[in-house]
Amino acid sequence: MASQTEAAPDARVPVTVLIGYLGAGKTTLLNRILTEKQGAAYAVIVNEFGELGIDDRLVKRRVNAEEDIFEMNNGCICCTVRADLSRILNKLLAPGMKHLDGVIVETTGLADPAPVAQTFFVDEVLKERARLDALVTVVDAKHVLDRLAEEKPEGVENEAVEQV
Repeated sequence: MASQTEAAPDARVPVTVLIGYLGAGKTTLLNRILTEKQGAAYAVIVNEFGELGIDDRLVKRRVNAEEDIFEMNNGCICCTVRADLSRILNKLLAPGMKHLDGVIVETTGLADPAPVAQTFFVDEVLKERARLDALVTVVDAKHVLDRLAEEKPEGVENEAVEQV
């Protein structure tokens, strides 16, 4: 009888990316995850679009400051700050850094998830240290149908449609 070989457990740190349109509840979900983390060590990366970010303050106010919370507010994570995402993740996950059970990335409501996901497949060093565990799309169940049906002016994308 042929012996079956078990796959070795993946030692790379899992990264969960929260996506969803503005107001969908990404920060609320993140706060819930972190307040019920049951002793797990997470790093959090919050992507804000604009100089004044509020999501990272909402997260810091709700959770114990033991989490490493990083804010990227110099652009949308899918475009201008992809290199920043790689740099932060590689620094967090470098040999000798503290152990992390996972990383959670909260994107801006304008982010296209495809380029964010690509980051984990094109950065050779990052591929060795982290794995994309999940892209979680958050929607506001009460208002999602209205948001999806919103008519936008010509040339303006309906971000709810793009995110979902």
